[in-house]
Amino acid sequence: MTAGVILTSLSCLVCLLWAARHLVINGHQRRQMALGPDYSGPPANAPAISVIVAAKDEAQNIEPCLRSLLKQDYPDFEIIVCNDRSLDDTAAIIQRIAGEDARVQLVNIETLPAGWYGKNHALVKGFEAARGEWICTTDADCRQLSTRTLSVAMQYAMDSGADLLSVLPVMETHSFAEEIIQPVCGGVMMVWFDPGRVNDPRKSTAYANGAFMLMRRSSYEAIGTHEAIKGILMEDLHIARRIKQAGMNLKVVQGIGLYTVRMYTSLKEIVRGWSRIYFGSFRTPGRLAGSLALLVVMGLLPYAAVGVGFALAATGARAVGWWMACGLAGLAAAAMQLGIIFRFYKLIGARKSLAWTYPLGCIGAIAAVLMAIGKLLPGAKVTWRGTSYEAQRESSASAKTS
Repeated sequence: MTAGVILTSLSCLVCLLWAARHLVINGHQRRQMALGPDYSGPPANAPAISVIVAAKDEAQNIEPCLRSLLKQDYPDFEIIVCNDRSLDDTAAIIQRIAGEDARVQLVNIETLPAGWYGKNHALVKGFEAARGEWICTTDADCRQLSTRTLSVAMQYAMDSGADLLSVLPVMETHSFAEEIIQPVCGGVMMVWFDPGRVNDPRKSTAYANGAFMLMRRSSYEAIGTHEAIKGILMEDLHIARRIKQAGMNLKVVQGIGLYTVRMYTSLKEIVRGWSRIYFGSFRTPGRLAGSLALLVVMGLLPYAAVGVGFALAATGARAVGWWMACGLAGLAAAAMQLGIIFRFYKLIGARKSLAWTYPLGCIGAIAAVLMAIGKLLPGAKVTWRGTSYEAQRESSASAKTS
């Protein structure tokens, strides 16, 4: 079999796989996997919510975060902010806002015990001070776009019978690198943790985004809180796993117009940050290698087929008919790809007009995956918020539950 036949066949397969993604997006829309401010709520006899925010060196973000939370129309909530060993003015800003509004409580954390990840420890300390019947964890770099986020999330959680509801954010992007790489990186996560499978109690797939997790207090306590995963990276994913393994109801929905988060601001931060997310989420050679293959084959192969196929056909190479077919198949796969990406970007609130940059975003995501693979090496470290932790590889058997 010639190289032209192989590349043509692969391009046709990629085209069919991209076409199948139309059905996936249709399913998401049909099953209402998006939540916006127009959803009903708050529920009658609204239960108390304790919002817990872990903050380390967040002087630039913490005030917009808290101000937007304080504007929520939910009738009964408190905000517990855990200042986790910050070296900037984070604590002073929180204290000033707490002095203005009694709903805000500051918890200062001065040391990190051995064996703990910082965020896990901070959230446990916040939970110790919480009074709410429901616990909502969010991040200091999140900003509420709507005054109804808590109201609609609680109503949806009660309507769906959720023990844990995670509302996915709209990613705030400013630089070109953010706009082209972030949606692609997020898309890789959605392939492995498809919300349709996550929301199906018959499937073992579990996922949550720590930017917004709303949990019943009783359910959170039943799985051992964040103390049960104190030394594990990507605590949100592992909390979701424990909820589903315990037979409780896990729900994930895309948030539209509810809140936003700007994850990273530079190309270097994007690649390093997503490498940490990929390592913490997958942590096996198989999953990381699969992600790499996905990005190369689904993302870049169509364009390679177009370039190689038409170039060799134009020069009269042997089996010229197959090379022409290769170029056409690659062109069809690229067109199908960009059509799907346009719909996907619309679904997640990214700029639809930048769908054409998807191949460039794949290159950035590939760099992040390669860096994550490097963390599998003995002695590798994971650095987050100025603290370095030993990178712990997960067994393949354990990964099968996600």
